[in-house]
This record gives sequence, C-alpha cells and structure tokens, in this order.
Amino acid sequence: MDVTVRTGSTKAPRDTNLEALSFTSSAGESVLLLMEILGKKADAQTVERECEAIVRHALLETEGDAADRLDGTLKELNGLLKGMLLSQTVDDIHMVIGILDMEQTLHVSHAGRAEAYLVRKGIASQVTEYTSGKPVPAFVHIASGKLENRDHVVLSTQRLLRTLTPAQLAKLSHQEDQLLENLVRTLEGEGEHAAIALVVCALPEQASIDDRVSAVPSRRSGRASSSSRSQMGAAVSSFAASLPSMGAVTGWSKRAAEGGQAAWLSLMEKMRLRDHLSTFMADLGHPKRKRRAHFLLLAGAVAALLIIWVVVHLFTSTQRSKTRAELESLVEQINQQVQTAENRRIIGDMDAANAILQQAQTRAKEVMDSESGLFRVEALDLLDRIRSKQEEINNIVRLSPRLVANLSTKTPDIVAQGFMGLNDGEFIAYDRQNLYRVLLNTVEAPVRLSEAELLLDGEAFSRFQSMVFLTTGNSVIEMIGGQPVSMKTEDPKGWVSGKALKTYLRFLYILNPQDTQIYKYERLSNRYGSPVGYNVNGDLTGALDMAIDGSVYILKEGGTMLKLFRGESQPFVIRRAPEGLLKDAVKMFKVANGNFYILDPAHARVMVVSDGGATGEATYVKQYVLEGEQVGTLKDVYVDPDEVHLYLLDEKHVFVVDLTK
Repeated sequence: MDVTVRTGSTKAPRDTNLEALSFTSSAGESVLLLMEILGKKADAQTVERECEAIVRHALLETEGDAADRLDGTLKELNGLLKGMLLSQTVDDIHMVIGILDMEQTLHVSHAGRAEAYLVRKGIASQVTEYTSGKPVPAFVHIASGKLENRDHVVLSTQRLLRTLTPAQLAKLSHQEDQLLENLVRTLEGEGEHAAIALVVCALPEQASIDDRVSAVPSRRSGRASSSSRSQMGAAVSSFAASLPSMGAVTGWSKRAAEGGQAAWLSLMEKMRLRDHLSTFMADLGHPKRKRRAHFLLLAGAVAALLIIWVVVHLFTSTQRSKTRAELESLVEQINQQVQTAENRRIIGDMDAANAILQQAQTRAKEVMDSESGLFRVEALDLLDRIRSKQEEINNIVRLSPRLVANLSTKTPDIVAQGFMGLNDGEFIAYDRQNLYRVLLNTVEAPVRLSEAELLLDGEAFSRFQSMVFLTTGNSVIEMIGGQPVSMKTEDPKGWVSGKALKTYLRFLYILNPQDTQIYKYERLSNRYGSPVGYNVNGDLTGALDMAIDGSVYILKEGGTMLKLFRGESQPFVIRRAPEGLLKDAVKMFKVANGNFYILDPAHARVMVVSDGGATGEATYVKQYVLEGEQVGTLKDVYVDPDEVHLYLLDEKHVFVVDLTK
C-alpha cells in the first residue's frame, strides 16, 4: 500500500510558533510530529529542537515494536514539557505525534488541544480522545488502528471541528490533492491557526485494477451459480451494515406507519395479502421453493433501501433549498447594510455607521457558521469589506514603528516599566530599580536608583530640572544633578501610597484609588509640604492613570475618563468614539493644550482624542495600530510638544511613529 504524507501550517499569530515535521525511520516507518508552542520565539524554538531530538533518538534510532517505542518516547517528551511549563519557559503546548509501522498500523497520541481525524468511506471521525475543559499539556493516550485503502488521516494542533463539521471534512477529502491547502485556507478564513499533517493511503495502480476486475460478477448462460448469489447477498448485507445512522428518518417512517395502520390492514384483507404472506413464509422453509422466496426477500430489502434513500434525498434537498434561499437573502441584506453604513459616514453620523457595520459583521459570521457551507466565500469577502470599512470610518492607521533604541543591549533581561521625555531625542527609561538614559539611538549604562525599594511611576519635574519617582516603600526619590535623593515631607505620617504621580507647576500629585483621593504636595526648596486632598466629589474607584493640563483627567478601568477642575467633577464625553474604545486602555499622555494619547497594550494601539476644552466634549480623532514581530507588550507612551513624533516603550525597546495630521 502506498502512503503519501504531507505537512503544512497556517499563519501563526504573535507569540505562537507552529512546526510540522515528518521523518522516515531506517525500517521505512513514517513518523509525524506537529507542534504548536505559545511563548517567545527563541524559547519556543528551543523546545522544538529538544522535542525533535527526543523523537529522533527514542523513536527513529531505536529498535523494537513501534507502539513500545512510541510509549517510551512519550514519557521522555512529558518530562521535557513538564519542566518547560513549570519554569514558565513557554506558556502552553499543543502537540500530536504519530507513527505508521510496516504493517500499516497507525499509532497516534496528542497533548493539549491537538487531535487526529480519520476519513473512511466518506465518513469523518475523531480517533484521539476528546476531553472538555482545559486540555492537559501532556501525552496521556495512544490510539492505534490499521489503515485501509483510500483512508485519509488528518492531524492538527487545534480542534478542526470548531471550524468544520465532520461532513465538510469528509467532503474536502474527495479532493485529496487540494485537501491540505483547503484546510489551511479554511482555518485562516475563520481566524484560526494550526500545524497540519495529512496521511493518504492508496493501493498501487495494478492492485486497484485487479480489485475492480475481481469485483465484477461472472456471467454465464443460464441462472446464476450458488456462489454468485452468496456473493451478491454478502454485498447487500455489507452495504446495509455500512449505512450511516438515520434515526430521524426512521422515527418519521415509524410514526407514518402507525398513523395508517387501520387502512393498511383493511387493504390486506381485501387483497388477501395475509394468505400470500403465509405462503411466502412456508416457501422459506420449503427445500425447492426457498430459492424463489430468498430472491423475493432480497428484492424487498433492496426496494426498502431505495425508498429510504429517496425519502432522505427529498428531505435534504428541500432543506438545502430552503437554507440556500435564507442565506442568499442574508448575504443581500449584509451588502445593503455595508452601503447604508457608507451613506451614514458621508453625512457624518459615525455612531450609526459603526452600529450598522457591527450588525452586518454579526450576520456575516452567521453565514460563515452555517453547516451547509454555502456562500462561505461571499461571507469572507463581506467580512473583509466590513473590516476595511470600519477602519476607514474610524480612521485606523496600521503601521510598523521605527526602532529608536534597544535597552536589552545593556541589560538582556530588562523588563521596562515606563519612560519620560526630557529634551529633543533624549529620554529616561526605567525598570523596577534602574534608570537608562537614551540619547538619540544610544543607550547609556544603567544607574541604580534604589537598592531597597522598587519603582512604581516616574515623571519629569521640569520646573526644578529633576525627575521624581514613586516607590513601593511609600517614599519619593528625586534624581537631582545625576544623584538620587530621598525626599522628605512635612507630614509627620510620611508619604502616602499611590498608583501614579504627575507634576504640574511647582506641585506633585499622587493618585490614590484606595482612598479615592489625589494628594497634592507643594515642592519647597529641599523638601515637600504636607499633602492636601485635591478631589472633592469625583469617583476614583478603579483609577489607572492621570494627566494634568489645568484640569486633572483620570483614566479608569473599563474605559471611562473623569475630568476634575479645582477638585470638582466636570462633564466629559468623547464624541464619535467607536464602541468600547477605551475598554483595555491602561496609560495616557496629554500634550499641553493638545490631544490625549491613550495606550491600549492588549491591542497594540494608541488612540488619539482631542482636548474637550471648557465644554468637556472631546472628539475621537484616530488610532494607530502597531504591527511587526519586534513590537512586544507596550508599557508607556510619550509625544513631543509639537505632536510631530509619538514615542512608545515596550519591555525592551523604544519606538517612534511619525504622526500624520
């Protein structure tokens, strides 16, 4: 039996590594290893190399039964995976491994959400064990089975049945030359990802011809021989046994028979069918007439099967026609909604345009999720149009930022917390203990600010030409003339705790959400005065960050902003904002007499909102979405006073974006 093995993968999202490997042992066995590893690229590649080395050594280079060698290999892999997960080298692992021995028996095992499927005689089924809830990142079970001619085995690092129904998977297998490409294209269209392998079994061409010849019954002059009839009966029995379950049709047929029972019995009485039935039963036991009775019984069975097939075909055809009409109408409605949204955008009603596009997107996903598989291509095109229209309406700019400086050249394991702009092209970045001076594209050696305390937040104090930092020890440290100085306060209780701090004129403001208060300290010659509560009636519950520009602005959890003027809450709204704009925002920066720049690390973007002025009616302007593998988790944002350059900090790098008006 010829075996064809093919591997491939979809595009991998950020921090996800996909790998599909195939090997051949010295004995001619086919081995497949699919890996999906969540984590940093360098760490994931290390795990991949270790797993590949274990498979080569324990499975390919050893002797013995394939199942026994696979069991030993899985034990070594489990030990490796457990160590990698416990050390947090990687976040999660999904793997599947299989070996096809010389007896054409496939042994397969999986870890995590990886699975294997068998398509045989037009029916797709899952051969690996499925468990609900969070999958175990370890190999637990081994599934084994002998492959037959025309079998298709699909291995995937993700559950395919979230995207395809078993019927759709079986249908795709009819085009085996395009099966792998179709699976990849379908997964990417649904926004899914996976490493995939395909195993196709086929008899050699000569064997296939011999099978077809032997399947043709012999023809003789006269009646068919007894062996021919036996073969025909066996074929009918095999065909009947291979039919899929049709519980719904059977139930319907049973109810119909019960409903017409009286009329049927009456008809039998009139035509004396009872006598014929008795005669038929007697013929079954008669040595000379039983052959005729057997033929009648076989003909009846075939007729019953034909009737069932016709009923099922009519029912499914009717349902498919109805589904096609409904989906066609839905696609037409989506097209109309996209056009309506464009008209709303032209007249300036952005809120209505976004709401209409959201409805259109929901309906397009309904078409994609339809089990019939109809209009999927049209739905994909519509989803692309809807996304493009949403980005056009909401002024979304996708770009790759330029790298300014790499902080990891000084400290490879740095995890930066924030940064501040000093002069043109000069920045101070900081982690939990050290300061890093960035000048143009160079990074100076780190300066330790404190040995005993960790930094929470920092801000440039331009009025006093210093930098001020809030620490975990409820203290404030200033960097004056290049030297760290622990500052004192006239409050006998010492410094208050806080989440963020900002400077304005000669004052230092510390945000304390626990006390729902903002404490205001006056900077004196070499110390700070006693704190004064700034907030009068504002709700600071869940406050994350603040900005000061005459008024004090508070960014809160869940995507809301609060404006305080002289401590009192003022009206503040953002007009023309897309729904849920600030839901995942964590940091903000405000240019003096300019725009707000709000950071959303979860979606790697910065939202620009205009100053609402005295009216408190700010306006959504645009958003920048950062793309590229070099961009990590964003930590802080800074914009120069002229709003020409937008600077961003991730855990190890400083980036710049040229702002467009």
